[in-house]
Amino acid sequence: MRDGFITVACGAPKLRLADCDYNAEQTFTIMRKAEQAGVKVLVLPELGLTGYSCGDLFYQDTLLRGAEQALSIVLEATRNLEVVTAVGLPVRVNNKLYNCAAIIQKGEILGVVPKTHLPNYGEFYEKRQFAPAPEGEPFYVDGFCGKTVLFGAKQLFWCNELPELVLGFEICEDLWAPDAPSVHMAQAGATIIGNLSASNEVLGKADYRRQLVSMQSAKLLCGYVYASAGEGESTSDVVFGGHQMIAENGALLGEKRFENGLLISEIDVQKLCYERRRTQVMDQVPELTGSPFSLTVSKTKLTRYVAPMPFVPEGKEDRDERCREILLIASLGLKQRLEHTGAKTAVVGLSGGLDSTLAVLIAGLAMKMLDRPMTDIVAVTMPCFGTTDRTRNNAVVLAEKLGTTLRTVDISASVRSHFKDIGHDMEDHSVTFENAQARERTQVLMDIANQSGGIVIGTGDLSELALGWCTYNGDHMSMYAVNCSIPKTLVRHLVAYLARDNAEKDEALRDVLEDILDTPVSPELLPAVQGKISQRTEDLVGPYELHDFFLYYMLRWGFSPRKIYRLAVYALGGQYSQAVILKWLKTFYRRFFSQQFKRNCLPDGPKVGTVAMSPRGDWRMPSDAKMNLWQAELDTLE
Repeated sequence: MRDGFITVACGAPKLRLADCDYNAEQTFTIMRKAEQAGVKVLVLPELGLTGYSCGDLFYQDTLLRGAEQALSIVLEATRNLEVVTAVGLPVRVNNKLYNCAAIIQKGEILGVVPKTHLPNYGEFYEKRQFAPAPEGEPFYVDGFCGKTVLFGAKQLFWCNELPELVLGFEICEDLWAPDAPSVHMAQAGATIIGNLSASNEVLGKADYRRQLVSMQSAKLLCGYVYASAGEGESTSDVVFGGHQMIAENGALLGEKRFENGLLISEIDVQKLCYERRRTQVMDQVPELTGSPFSLTVSKTKLTRYVAPMPFVPEGKEDRDERCREILLIASLGLKQRLEHTGAKTAVVGLSGGLDSTLAVLIAGLAMKMLDRPMTDIVAVTMPCFGTTDRTRNNAVVLAEKLGTTLRTVDISASVRSHFKDIGHDMEDHSVTFENAQARERTQVLMDIANQSGGIVIGTGDLSELALGWCTYNGDHMSMYAVNCSIPKTLVRHLVAYLARDNAEKDEALRDVLEDILDTPVSPELLPAVQGKISQRTEDLVGPYELHDFFLYYMLRWGFSPRKIYRLAVYALGGQYSQAVILKWLKTFYRRFFSQQFKRNCLPDGPKVGTVAMSPRGDWRMPSDAKMNLWQAELDTLE
């Protein structure tokens, strides 16, 4: 439960039609297994204590008494279990029969939720036996299992110890209806919806169910736990496959079909509540009644997958599709800017590194869209004290292979003259030594843009902006920044994708792109040592793989340092020690807070993903905000 993770499960116990005692035993057995596994919320199938396919046996008092007695058996057998469980059974109220979910915990009934929408088409004929849920407010029913229970569809169940954990329950067809009860439950605060279902298997239906569950969880910004009937239901005309799914905000966390037992995962209710606050989509708040429950607060064991590189899809097909989409968005943005400004050229400072390579490739795509020659791209190499032969040669070859206009401006003499003007010792390799080169390069680019009637294309990426790893009014500044919302871990894949795309068209271009991919990330602002790069960025600020992980969960989901650290250890602990992760997490926060002044005056650039830091759109933060609260939490992680 700590950090908002709630272990949930859906179960598909084997049943026997109309054998309520057997079904009760299967129910409390699976509940005990769930409790042992640390499950806090368990959803079981629709009408699980009788079986869904009993037909007109639901008219029989004997079956209805048997179902109620079965629930009493389950309550007694689980009086010491903390897991909140939704159990399906038929319930008689005021001379009507309802298809219900009994929400139980520690031998008590928290509430009884009837089904609202009854299917009555094809193989379904529920209106023959059941009545839809009463439209009014929930009311109390006496004598059910010897207890007084709250009955009605408009109920929520909330956790005393974790305010973000609010449960709502609907039954099968309710999900398929346009006015699903879960909509009102989510608007009233439910963060996890359970669905007790009996959905039979026909061709294509599993895909449709999967889409429904995933989309409902996305639309309602909730967790969705779906448990369908399986083995033991009648196969006279249909087959039930025990389809189980757990989804969170559109992502399917787990799925099983044609298999008994439990499906377990963790839903992050803190993450869901953050997204609701951020988007404010739950603007209508209906008042629903319900019951509280208590859970022991403990650390949830994580089993759900956490991607070590959240910005980068892991499958090649998905990754290539992401690359195509980003390149299209970025190049369309630049195309529009070139058209609007009437720019005759796009001026790019080409260093032989990843970021400037991506920028010039995007500029090339924009020129193709405009049906303009590649010579309208002015690629400028500006060697200085730290430039190596490898990066300089790669920049030259890349510019030539792309067909750009190549200009080389050695800035060494200009920087030396500047140092003389300000009285800076050439042997003093401080930040002045480094930044003077970056600012001189920006001046050269701006002036060449003026000369050629063009605009300067920025090359800095999202990860550098998050860390402030750019020189203010140096590489920090441009006239359109095409990489500004692309994280470093994704820059590499974009260049690799374009290298593969050019493999057959131009082998030499592919070769230079692959060598650029193999070159260590470096600003090359310190003198080379024996012709080799002496300044490696990741040695100075930390691995971009870690920083992009931190950035994603801090900016996209608002996670605390403690939670980010926990997830980083879980996802990346096989590659980095806890001490290393914590070291760079502290660096990330320190730099993120101290460098906001650079982000508050960023040039225009296209947003390509859900995480961006434009001060005009995505990230508004005062430059002088203090990080004391975050630092205090980081200090507890020692």
